[in-house]
Amino acid sequence: MSEIKFTTNPIDSKKKSGKGAGKIVLVAVIAFIALVVVFNCFAIVNEGFIGVKYRFGKIVADDLTAGLNFQIPFIEEIKQVDIREQVYSVNTDAYTSDTQTVQELSLKLNYSYDKTKLSNLIREVGIANVESKLLVQNVAKITKNEIGKVKAEELVQSRADVQQKIENELTPLLAEKGIIVQAFAIENLSFDDAFEQSIQNKVIAAQDALKMENKTKEKEEEAKQIVIAAQAAADSQKLEADAQAYAIQVVQEQLKNSPDYIDYLKITNWNGVLPQVMSDGINPFLVLDNDEEQKTSTPAVSVQTAE
Repeated sequence: MSEIKFTTNPIDSKKKSGKGAGKIVLVAVIAFIALVVVFNCFAIVNEGFIGVKYRFGKIVADDLTAGLNFQIPFIEEIKQVDIREQVYSVNTDAYTSDTQTVQELSLKLNYSYDKTKLSNLIREVGIANVESKLLVQNVAKITKNEIGKVKAEELVQSRADVQQKIENELTPLLAEKGIIVQAFAIENLSFDDAFEQSIQNKVIAAQDALKMENKTKEKEEEAKQIVIAAQAAADSQKLEADAQAYAIQVVQEQLKNSPDYIDYLKITNWNGVLPQVMSDGINPFLVLDNDEEQKTSTPAVSVQTAE
């Protein structure tokens, strides 16, 4: 009896192995696509920025906060906008009302974006075009207009006032476009050497005049004080003289009314020392010292002279 042997077709084996490899590749591709989709579902917004979400190029949200934010892959996109304070600096020149050239005029504008108007700003201007389309022309134009209203000397002396006027004009103009003006400054300005020297000489002369004026006022004040002191002394002497005259008048009135008042004054004003000679107008008396009187223990000697 003969044996029957079955052999596997090599073509069928290759087909089976090919299908297995194809399934592995397909699974890998699907897994990769899934990972890509998952990673594209989220976007990170950094601190100091705000997220703007676009759907097919159209803004659908402009207030995404810092952190992880969701987006539909391949349909939506989140872009970051820096909302921190920005600085715009420019160097230009200008002319004053008296045709003086302001050289090396350095200007600086600190600004930020108004989050409530961010969408309009992006649509109408574009974040990348803010300086070129809004700041360059407006800052230079308003600055030159304001400087052209004042004389060069006034600009030097009142730069802060001119600076404030420029800021006051820029603030509402840029606010309409979604730009918040934080501060504006004229950091530097200069004129030609001859004009600056004349300004310096005038300032020095004004300072010298002020010093002389202060000295004059000081001298005038000293003279006033001398007059006041003299008047006070005169008033004091007058008061003293009036007081003495009044006292004399009182004494005279008292003597008229009471002749014995003179004896009362003698007693109240006596210092307790006896006079050396006493007389009643007819008979004078000599009085010895108390010490001599104690030593000799003799009574006082009186000398009587005949009329």
